[in-house]
Amino acid sequence: MPQVGSIRLTTLDTNFEELTIDGLRAALLKRELTATELVDRYLARIEAHNDAGAEIHAVVTVNPQARADAAARDEFLNVTGTLSGPLHGIPVLVKDQAETAGLRTTFGSILFAHYVPASDATVITRLKDAGAIVLAKTAMCDFGAGWFSSSSITGHTKNPYDPGRDSGGSSAGTAAGVAANFGLVGIGEDTGGSIRIPASYNNVFGLRVTPGLISRSGFSPLVHFQDTPGPIARTVSDLAQLLDSIVGHDPNDPLTATASAIPGTGRHARAIDSDLPFASWRVGVLETGFGADRNPDAAPVNRVMRRAIAHLEELGVPTTPGVKIDGLSSWIAETSVYAKQAKSDITRFLVSRPSSPVSSFMAIYDSKRFHPHNDLFHKIAAGPDTTDDDAEYLRLRRNQERFRRLLLNVFASREVDFLVYPTVQVIPPTREELAAGKYRSSSFPTNTVIASHAGLPALTIPVGFTEHGLPVGMELLGPPLAEGKMLQFAHACERSTRPRRRPELCRFIPTDAVGAG
Repeated sequence: MPQVGSIRLTTLDTNFEELTIDGLRAALLKRELTATELVDRYLARIEAHNDAGAEIHAVVTVNPQARADAAARDEFLNVTGTLSGPLHGIPVLVKDQAETAGLRTTFGSILFAHYVPASDATVITRLKDAGAIVLAKTAMCDFGAGWFSSSSITGHTKNPYDPGRDSGGSSAGTAAGVAANFGLVGIGEDTGGSIRIPASYNNVFGLRVTPGLISRSGFSPLVHFQDTPGPIARTVSDLAQLLDSIVGHDPNDPLTATASAIPGTGRHARAIDSDLPFASWRVGVLETGFGADRNPDAAPVNRVMRRAIAHLEELGVPTTPGVKIDGLSSWIAETSVYAKQAKSDITRFLVSRPSSPVSSFMAIYDSKRFHPHNDLFHKIAAGPDTTDDDAEYLRLRRNQERFRRLLLNVFASREVDFLVYPTVQVIPPTREELAAGKYRSSSFPTNTVIASHAGLPALTIPVGFTEHGLPVGMELLGPPLAEGKMLQFAHACERSTRPRRRPELCRFIPTDAVGAG
């Protein structure tokens, strides 16, 4: 077989960008591709388009051990004839919020440019146990405290579909990197929308699970009871398989007792194999989740969403239009605890890390070394050092439970399985708009906070593009532990609409550019 650099020329050279977990597994077993070769391809794309070329700025740190890890997987397959786990050889992009032993973890902050954890987050351990390869750590805004990609260590992460626009946050690098084929799948983290906003803006699938299904151990917190890691992928099948490898009880995270409610390995991947008719689901359209048509940033999103809903109806999905939550914006404001909770959560995390360069949130704030667009930092700094005996905090927490009950009653009274609405009401902002202060932490019209404030699972599904080629995501909100059913629905939608469109900004790199070093 011809050789170019260190890479064999194979039939996968022209489509490795869109490779799936199932596709890689088949290629490995047929000896059409090795894990090392695939890692080389992705590393070449990162080198060509992260800080050079398209300058996506999705990757903070490439794992120097990735190629050796891939070679170890290849050796295992050669010796045993079997794969080492369900994610054997899968190169994964990991949000730089997850601690990785021996590999720097910055939490999006320039103050942590040299911080190297001693141990892995539980999610990282589970990825490795499943045979995955941590390919690179990806960009996020400082400590995940924002809706955008604004980071003191990486600046802005470009949207691969329009380089002048933001990629959303805070899991910006993972979503943009998966969209741009810097890795096969990715891990993000979601507190108020940090998986789903960038997934929507980058035309990929992103899942916020029921809190407690996935361990938070080793992830920097923002609001600990809203925080949850989760998968980001180009296909629903990849999303489900990645999810199955990271769910489960963790003694280091008591909240994961929730995971015992869904025993069995591979549950979510098996769920999407069920070929259910579209009439199996009933969907409620949350009308109060749409922005005003007179808003030029919301109108394009609304048009794409209306077409997507009409298509679901054509496919036979029973829909309940016109579902409303009176005073939705007030509910969102009156259930927001970021400014109350984050200071104590971040400080508690830093104090528990003896090698951390700072030991409190206020040390970060007083240094002034955070990205100026992250205005939530100012609100967190003005918040309490502890939530103990804070009457306003307790009121907001009670409101969260009231909001949760309200939504669950909507599911019951309207007899719907899911509510759908635009993931974000507006198109991705430009960097100039962000610099001018067009959106602030308290005013950005993202619907992702609905699920976050109510403690419910939500999945963003790519449903199309605006007239100017900007991706639009539809959020699927479900009751607790509805992940399997949500993935089934998303998989059916994916098969019927084929929403994936590769960004033109950073197209395939010819094989002769790969492995030349």
